[in-house]
This record gives sequence, C-alpha cells and structure tokens, in this order.
Amino acid sequence: MRGILSVIQFLLFLGLVHHSQGQANITGYTCSANHSIYPCHTYVFYRARSPDFLDLATVGDLFGVSRLMVAEASNISSPASPLVPDQSLFVPITCSCDSKYNLSYANITYTIEKDDTYYLVSTNLFQNLTTYQSVIVVNPTLIPEDLQIGVQVNFPIFCGCPNSTQLQNKINYLITYVIQPSDTFASIAQKFGLKEQSLRDINGGTIYPNLTIFLPVSRLPELSQPSIAPSASISPSTTRDRKGLITGLAIGLGVAGFLLILLLLVMGFWVYREVLLKRGYEIAEDKEKSKFKKGGMLEGDFMADVSDCLDKYIVYGVEEVRKATDGFNPSCLIQGSVYKGSIDGEVYVIKKMKWNAWDELKILQKVNHGNLVKLEGFCMDPEYGNCYFVYEYVENGSLHSWLHGENNKRELDWKTRLRIVIDVANGLQYIHEHTRPKVVHKDIKTSNILLDGNMRAKIANFGLAKSGYNAITTHIVGTQGYISPEYLADGIVTTKIDVFAFGVVLLELISGKEAINEEGKLLWMELNAVMEGNEDEKERKLKAWMDSCLVEESGSKESVMNVMAVAQACLQTNPSKRPNMVDIVYMLCKSDALSLDFSVDSLSFATLTAR
Repeated sequence: MRGILSVIQFLLFLGLVHHSQGQANITGYTCSANHSIYPCHTYVFYRARSPDFLDLATVGDLFGVSRLMVAEASNISSPASPLVPDQSLFVPITCSCDSKYNLSYANITYTIEKDDTYYLVSTNLFQNLTTYQSVIVVNPTLIPEDLQIGVQVNFPIFCGCPNSTQLQNKINYLITYVIQPSDTFASIAQKFGLKEQSLRDINGGTIYPNLTIFLPVSRLPELSQPSIAPSASISPSTTRDRKGLITGLAIGLGVAGFLLILLLLVMGFWVYREVLLKRGYEIAEDKEKSKFKKGGMLEGDFMADVSDCLDKYIVYGVEEVRKATDGFNPSCLIQGSVYKGSIDGEVYVIKKMKWNAWDELKILQKVNHGNLVKLEGFCMDPEYGNCYFVYEYVENGSLHSWLHGENNKRELDWKTRLRIVIDVANGLQYIHEHTRPKVVHKDIKTSNILLDGNMRAKIANFGLAKSGYNAITTHIVGTQGYISPEYLADGIVTTKIDVFAFGVVLLELISGKEAINEEGKLLWMELNAVMEGNEDEKERKLKAWMDSCLVEESGSKESVMNVMAVAQACLQTNPSKRPNMVDIVYMLCKSDALSLDFSVDSLSFATLTAR
C-alpha cells in the first residue's frame, strides 16, 4: 500500500511542473521559492457554516489565527459577534513556497477526529480551499485510509503571492476564492469591486464549481456584514400555541407605543440638538485626520499641523523628489514603495505613500538617536494626495538580506552579530525609556534593521509605531513570526511586544534561520526543544541548530550562552516576566565583554541552565 501511495504522489508531483499561477489543478499552484516574493501575508475567502462555524473563535482556531484578526479583516466590529450561515469572512494566512514540492500554500495543522478523512476535512471544514490530493502530497508519511484519532495532518490551503510585475501594477494581495455554482466572472467582479478582465487575466478563461481562483486586489475589500442576525424560525404549531399571547401583547404594546410617542415629542428637540453637535464634531475630527482628498489636498491645514516640524526637516518639492528617482523609475526601486534617489549629489531613501503617515511623522519628530534611521525631510504632492519621506541612505541594506539573502553571511561573525543586536537594543531602549509618551515600534524584525558601512545597526520603518502605553486595539498588525502571543490574542500594545520581537531577532542571529519557515513554523517555538535534555544533549542540539558559519569560528562560549539566555527571557509567554530594554542592554554588553576565544566543541550549558 505504501509503495502504491508513493507512486501516486510522485505522479501527482510530476503534474505540477506544467502549471503556473492562476491555472488550477488538483494539487494546487506551483511556485519558485523566491525570497523577494515568498512568504507573504494574504487572505482566503471563507463562509460561516452551521452548526460548528458560527463564531469567530472556531473559525480562527481552524486556521490558527486569532478571532481579532478575522474580525478586523472581515469588517466585523466585535470579535465576540455571532455569525449567520454563509456570512462572508476574510481569514488572514501566511503563504509560503514549499521548495520540496514547488507548491504554494499556507500550512494549516489539523488534528484528526472521529470519522475524519482527507476528503471530508478538505471539502467541508476547509470548504475546498484545498484538495485531498494535495493533502496526500504534503503528508507522505501518513496513510489516508488509516488515520488515527489525534494525529496531526498538514492541510495545504491554496494561495499565491504577487510577483514583481503584479506588485508594480499595485496588486498587493491574491485572495484565494472558491467558485460557487452560481458564480460567474462578472458576478465575482461586481461582488469585490474588481474588473472582470483582471480576473480572467490572472485565472484563465474557464471556471467551474469548487475551483480555487485568485482575486487580485490592491487592498482588502470591505465586506458588507449583517447588522442583526436573523431570528430562529418558528414552526406553525408554535405559532398557533402563542396566538392568544401575541394578541394580548399587541394591545399592551399599542398603549405603550402611544406613551412612547408622547415621550419622543418631549425629547425630540433635545435629541436633534445632540445629533447636530455630534455630527459637527465628527466632521471636524475627520478633517483633522484626513489631510488629503482625492484630486487635492487641504494644504493649509496640513502645513499648520506640521508647522512644528518645519525647522527640523527639509520640505522638498515634488519635482525635486521625482527627479531624484528618475520619475520613480523601477530601476530605483529598493522594495515595495521605497526608492533610492539622489538630491544635490547626496544619496537618500525616498518612501512613497498615500497620506496615512501623519502619526508616523509625529513620532519621528520626537526621536533622534544614532541607532534609528534619520528622517531628513518630507514632501507633499497635492495633485495625487501622496506624501514622501526622505531618509538617510544606509548603504549595506537590511540585516534580513545578510542573514537570508544573497549577501555573504560569513562576514557576519559572532562579534559583528553581537554588536548589531546591542545597537538595536540601544535604539529600542531610547524609544521605550526616553520618549514621552513611550513609543512602541510594533514591527521589529530583521528586514527593518539596516546596516551602515561599518556594519552598525539602525532601526527603520516606524509606519506601525504607537505612541502611548498599555493601549488595546482590535487592529492586529505586524509580521508573522515576530508577533507576541498577548498582542495576537488580545491586541494589548506595550513595550513588551518589542521585547518579544527582539528575542526572535536574537534567535535568527544565532541560528541563521528565518523567523517563520516555508512550512509556516515559528522559529521561537523551537527554543524549548533546543533547551531540553541534559547538558550533553543540549550541546549537541545547539551545535546542530546554530548557524554553520558560527560553528566554524572561534569566540566566547559564555557570550553565546548569555545571548541565548537573553533570548529565552525575551520570549517568555507572560509579558510581565520579560525584561525591559535597560536590562537587556546591560546583559548584552556583558556578552560583548565575554566575546573572546570560543570553541563550539567545548560548549557547556551549565551557566545557561542555571539562570
């Protein structure tokens, strides 16, 4: 039986190489593990179903995300809101490219229950977002006909990441959608505000029920949600039994209604006045928050808002910025909407965005530190409602590209890596301890850590930063793999979410691994496994887990063990048990002082395990 299954899987795999993005087959979509594209954050379209999936908690548990994330993506005001059958949902997923099978999917782990089969789970629970054939391919060690209750199975949810051409055409997401019997390209386009031709271009010209297709969108469409769930149906017999009661209630309600009308007449003027006042306040607030309008900008209001920045930053002209980037030529593109440009012979980084950066600018004008990327100036584009931030150019690029890209990471010896994390820790200590109110970065990751010509680190990208402390939000943002458990579950924003993400960065520097791998597994979840066992077992596992470049060099064993201890402290599930950045800087500086001669063969965990 195993031999037959292996042949089937091999034949299924051979069939993949002739399919590309947008062309359907029973095992999914092919991909190439291009780090500039995969992994990416995207969404699947899901429908609430009776009886088991009529609340966000069960839907979130199925896909391994919090109900807050589903609520935010689906335009649902409260994560506790009940759902109605067939209610539309967007579920966030992380899409990766499996280099073994060249399949593009989000890896969702499901625990088998009684009577489950690959087919039933794929079609019923996951609503044809995957196929049983694909489940067979990615679970080669399991026998589909002999699934034991409690065994964990990987269900590959079909997905895709926009390629570079699509990103340039402002296609930021490819949302996975399953065709329903009544669907046409025209009806789908109308439902999600798309152009029919764009659907055909990316998915081919033929659709049929249960086929997965991609919805190419620049931003997540806003779903229309029911405000009140429909009442449960009442049988005819129940209606007859209650007829007398309803008649009596009708008479009583009539009297109550008359009294209510009198009360409303008395209160009417007062209510009318309050509504007008509230509406006037909302208009004023909207005007304050939205400084740009389509086709024009409230330039005077904006200049008043940033008047306290004018003596600190250069205000560049639109033509000056366009000339610097050769009209935002793709050859000047660094990544996303970030360009490299030259102004008056000096090289800068120019970040192009729609006007949603007022909060970011307010935070940036408060901070000034050598380990933070410096904002040199900004520019307003009244015609298109764009804003441009002009930053200092940090020549060696991101830490992520050195650890996981094409750069030679052998240049990142232990001493260099340690200095980098101390720089980052100093930058975080500054924004946590020396700004009023405190600033939480909310997106600490290796791609937001830039290295200058001396391989010293600067923290970049304050686009998600929050000024304040102990805030609670339902808008969960950040990068999968770095998000702390309490923020993901409850939306609690404190400086400790930066501490957690910093702990993940430490693990990346020690291991050389990504924060989340192509299978969707989190790096920080590996820490306990590495630290289990006796001293000899820990030594063996650490040597296998560490970046091979570090295993080959000499340094200080106490230094490595100290940094491992810091990472373990940062990654405590309970945020109150995590250290603050002041203590972290102190501990890392001790590690720097201990970074002398080091032989991996002599690693001892006595110091680490005693902490």
